[in-house]
Amino acid sequence: MVPGLGNFMQDVLWCFSQVKGTIDIGVAEADIISTVEFNHTGELLATGDKGGRVVIFQREQESKNQPHRRGEYNVYSTFQSHEPEFDYLKSLEIEEKINKIRWLPQQNAAYFLLSTNDKTVKLWKISERDKRPEGYNLKDEDGRLRDPSMITMLRVPVLRPMDLMVEATPRRVFANAHTYHINSISVNSDYETYMSADDLRINLWNFEITNQSFNIVDIKPANMEELTEVITAAEFHPHHCNTFVYSSSKGTIRLCDMRTSALCDRHAKFFEEPEDPSNRSFFSEIISSISDVKFSHSGRYIMTRDYLTVKVWDLNMENRPIETYQVHDYLRSKLCSLYENDCIFDKFECVWNGSDSVIMTGSYNNFFRMFDRNTKRDVTLEASRENSKPRAILKPRKVCIGGKRRKDEISVDSLDFSKKILHTAWHPTENIIAVAATNNLYIFQDKVN
Repeated sequence: MVPGLGNFMQDVLWCFSQVKGTIDIGVAEADIISTVEFNHTGELLATGDKGGRVVIFQREQESKNQPHRRGEYNVYSTFQSHEPEFDYLKSLEIEEKINKIRWLPQQNAAYFLLSTNDKTVKLWKISERDKRPEGYNLKDEDGRLRDPSMITMLRVPVLRPMDLMVEATPRRVFANAHTYHINSISVNSDYETYMSADDLRINLWNFEITNQSFNIVDIKPANMEELTEVITAAEFHPHHCNTFVYSSSKGTIRLCDMRTSALCDRHAKFFEEPEDPSNRSFFSEIISSISDVKFSHSGRYIMTRDYLTVKVWDLNMENRPIETYQVHDYLRSKLCSLYENDCIFDKFECVWNGSDSVIMTGSYNNFFRMFDRNTKRDVTLEASRENSKPRAILKPRKVCIGGKRRKDEISVDSLDFSKKILHTAWHPTENIIAVAATNNLYIFQDKVN
């Protein structure tokens, strides 16, 4: 049975599994996690941080002593993916922060992933070495060149076992194609191409060609004063290599088909929900901006996250979403102070579980939310070191808006807005989730696991 089917919210008890990261009072900016991504099998989990580092965790094999306990994730490889740069033409610093990581399906013994900062996408190969060649003819064992006059016989190099070494090597660097900051990368289902999106343009790349890309979307107006919206996220359809979607800061989603024209300035479908005039306020435009868009695994639905809600759209219905979930509606009265402290511009991501039946997204106070699409039940959970004993069951949290507060509730006025869950990931086939809370990575799994 695929996890997530059945009465999910009643059947699944989430347990603490692991937490990675240090307990620091003052967290270094470079250590803040900026993206989390499982690979296609769920055996590897990658995180990127604001310091330009990528850390890959590998799931340990099941031990014979504890066959019921699935393996934990331990550090497999750590490497510096991006360095800070300086754009001398524009006199701008380019941060090393990793904006997105996307895995490629595994074709051989090595793993491949794409990582991007604001300007440059890199393709990395992660491979293992447990043998090394010995017995070169022209070099000695230390690597120094030997005197040719002393070489009297031909040696055949042999492979000797060595301690396992995991190497990360940059195979391709895709640079100089974006004027604005890259917010999304998405690997196509043909596995030959991928796209990178910035505020105003989307480019299509071939994995083998680094010095040119095709511009497939360009919303830059001739006069920049006429600019009314920017691209916020983009993703390829999971099965149809000609189809992709991109979202905008105006809360709209455009579905494009690359078969119609080389430049997809005309969308095939346009998804927008008419605004309720009674809800209109100064903040309406800001909170309607979509921060993440994700196709369901089936390819039938699109999920979007804006500041207060998660919406599910059917590809066959453009005029309104088929489902709307309130993530933290209790913040509606707090929008003024959230605007003043810039929290209103936070970009939350959202993920599907393996069977598209449950949705997960983050909130403040290190809370994250799950919504069961079948039963319409929802739950608020917390990523916290206080309940981080192994196998400890997570207790649902509740926020109250005023009046009397029950013992297990937290008041909306005492929420910590500096603690926010922006990035989460769900194992492709099991109930295992990864939640990034500032510089810590929490891993939770269901009680059955």
